[in-house]
Amino acid sequence: VGVPRCGASLHDLNKPLKIELNANASCVWQIQRNANQTIRLTFSYFTFAPSSSCETESIKIYDGPSTNSPLIGQVCNDTDAVPVLESSSDSLTFLITTNSVAFTRNFFAFYYYFSPETKQENCGGRLTGPNGTLTSPNYPAPYPELTYCVWHIQTAKNTKIHLQFQDFFLELDRNCQFDFTAVYDGLTTNTGLIGKVCGRTQPTFESSSNVMTVVLFTDYANSYRGFSAQYTSVPLPAPVEPNTFLTCSSDTMKIILSKSYLASLGYDGTHVQLNDPSCSPVVTDSVIFSFPLASCGTIKKDEGQSITYTNIISLSATGNIITRQKGIQIIVKCKMENNSTLEVVYIAKNDIIQNTTAAGRYNVSMSFYESGSFSRPVRQSPYYVDLNQTLFAEVSLRSTDPNLLVFVDTCIASPQPDFGSLTYDLIRSGCNKDNTVVTYPPLEHYGRFKFSAFRFLQSFPSVYLQCDILICDSKEANSRCTEGCIPRQKRAISSYTWKTNTVVGPIRLKRDLRSADHSESLTKADAEDTPNVQQYSFYTLSFVVLISNIIIVVAVILKYHKRQAGYGYQKIQNS
Repeated sequence: VGVPRCGASLHDLNKPLKIELNANASCVWQIQRNANQTIRLTFSYFTFAPSSSCETESIKIYDGPSTNSPLIGQVCNDTDAVPVLESSSDSLTFLITTNSVAFTRNFFAFYYYFSPETKQENCGGRLTGPNGTLTSPNYPAPYPELTYCVWHIQTAKNTKIHLQFQDFFLELDRNCQFDFTAVYDGLTTNTGLIGKVCGRTQPTFESSSNVMTVVLFTDYANSYRGFSAQYTSVPLPAPVEPNTFLTCSSDTMKIILSKSYLASLGYDGTHVQLNDPSCSPVVTDSVIFSFPLASCGTIKKDEGQSITYTNIISLSATGNIITRQKGIQIIVKCKMENNSTLEVVYIAKNDIIQNTTAAGRYNVSMSFYESGSFSRPVRQSPYYVDLNQTLFAEVSLRSTDPNLLVFVDTCIASPQPDFGSLTYDLIRSGCNKDNTVVTYPPLEHYGRFKFSAFRFLQSFPSVYLQCDILICDSKEANSRCTEGCIPRQKRAISSYTWKTNTVVGPIRLKRDLRSADHSESLTKADAEDTPNVQQYSFYTLSFVVLISNIIIVVAVILKYHKRQAGYGYQKIQNS
């Protein structure tokens, strides 16, 4: 204690370090001496500036004589452990950096050299029975100095561990900086700290699962009786099924949480919030969040062949200074890929994640427009056009995410709606295959192109279009949607979010429309004449008789003239 305020070169066999730093510090401590031993270093107390992150304030520990040596650990504001680190040689370096916030940071570190091959009796180990005891080395005599013991406790599945210290006496310090016992909820000492204790007490701890870790660390002075503890395994209550429903569309994300499920976790609707706390739920018999896909703090991530939209529902106690109620996170994820929207719900509690999935679809449609302004869609079907008339087609995506692009990759025409063997390429792999096709640059949620109307040579009255559509993240610089035409020999796997196809049609020539109108007129006239059939039947019969007589007279005259000229005839056989 009493080393220079910002950094030092240390050569002692062991030494406590009380460090106080202010804003904008960057200090290096180097521990090194010629010894065939390694170094054990702990930071038993540390306070960083409030709300600081690991990027702006941290302690970085390096396995060697400088900050160029391998990084073996980092301590920052959210470190949920009492870090104990060991070097692989006789040198160790740590760097403390602080941000610009005016705040006094305090740290307490202690290091000592030791021989790794030296083992202490009754110091740590693995306990696997349904119950058992553990004591500090030499208990009830004073524990040794420079002790570091780790006990791993693991009981049967579907149980948790109850740990009770019947006797406990370690060196007393307000922050437990010198000698301490730390208990972890899990099998590691890197995270999951349940508590750190010292002095005279009889603490009790409980894990959330069937694993627990207990650590004893002592410095070079003031040893006491230590501890004796007993652990027992307790059956876990039957797991509560996550009664959570998630639906995703191109527009919205909707989450429904049942009140009974929240109550089983110890919460109600007042404790629930999204990444953006201003997005409040509607609370009825259930707690319902419904919001635009790219809002309320939703995080979008491009994963190559898919895009995910993730939000987090946090359940935490409010209105108290302290709480012993564990926080719960429900991670909801909409995953857009492979012709579907995959909805995933993760329930995260005490490092246990449960999930459920469902499926939906993107909302993509294609239609024709009257002109290149794409302002007035063609609503009639079939769509009657003139041969060589310019047709304007648009594919649209309905989505509230503004950072998506629609790209028309391939478009084929067919006289049949099932697109059988007879097809004709308009666009293939983003390349125009018909010389009348003109594609427009991608525009947010729209893919557009135009071409001249045609007909198939055989007697097919209709033309149908089927287009393969790609949807990409507009923030992806080299996505498939921005590459345009890619000839087959140059094609490679490019980034796109989702692929589907859409069909529009039929298209028919206007002469078919005239035939259809004529047939319709005859049908309509017949329908109108039906009530008056008897009125016109006499006139119709008279007309037919008159025409028949004229035909008979003409036939007789022609027969007479042919015989006069010496001509004959032969009946033509029906083909």
